[in-house]
Amino acid sequence: MALKKYKPTTPGLRFRTDTVREDLSKKEPERSLVGSMKKSGGRNNQGRVTSWQRGGGHKRRYRIIDFKRNKYDIPAKVKSIEYDPNRSARIALLFYADGEKRYILAPDGLKVGDTLMAGETAEVGVGNAMPLAKIPLGMALHNIEVFPGRGGQVARSAGSYVQLLAKEGDYALLKMPSGEIRRFRMNCYATIGQVGNIDHVNVSLGKAGRSRWLGRRPHVRGVAMNPIDHPMGGGEGRSSGGRHPCSPWGQLSKGLKTRKKHKQSDKLIVKRR
Repeated sequence: MALKKYKPTTPGLRFRTDTVREDLSKKEPERSLVGSMKKSGGRNNQGRVTSWQRGGGHKRRYRIIDFKRNKYDIPAKVKSIEYDPNRSARIALLFYADGEKRYILAPDGLKVGDTLMAGETAEVGVGNAMPLAKIPLGMALHNIEVFPGRGGQVARSAGSYVQLLAKEGDYALLKMPSGEIRRFRMNCYATIGQVGNIDHVNVSLGKAGRSRWLGRRPHVRGVAMNPIDHPMGGGEGRSSGGRHPCSPWGQLSKGLKTRKKHKQSDKLIVKRR
């Protein structure tokens, strides 16, 4: 998948790039697999902002994605590859042999008309889902379960993948996109291949308005504020802070460890990133 540039007929188009969408099949999603979405504007159930710089954006409908891939040993044909406004990856619409329809994340190289399958008897091919115990070493994987049966939670964004390094007893060693090496149970399901839309990381929005379409509001620097609004605000003339970067409440931004202890998860980490 390549990037396309625009003729700079306006200042906003001069730096704008986008992914080529000729490989997409249709514009309208499958009606039976679409749900409504309610926007929060970054606010919690008390109405307080907990995620800053969120709000606005184009109205979206949610596509119900099958992360569990739990229709075992039933072949499915790829009917279409579609755009999903809720994620960076493309999605593929599957028509199963028993008549059911489901959306999955579209891996790189998947084409309309391909046949996919999930289960222990599935072949080792792009888009097929199977337990880690059945997958050969060195394979690139995505949509990997952390807990068996819960559904894929790892490597789901555009272009991401995890590499299967080794198998030791009841665990498989996987190299994460961050470089971390982590153990996963052998009965956790994973999908073979790399997530598609690889060039998403190289897309340039081109103008502030396009960022607003995505629901991202402006981010104001702390040093541009007044002292009452931020610890790094104020100063005569143009100042650059005069202290270590911190949040509006004084918490250090660089180097301070904020990760909570996760006993079940921490013991599975073999090598940190």
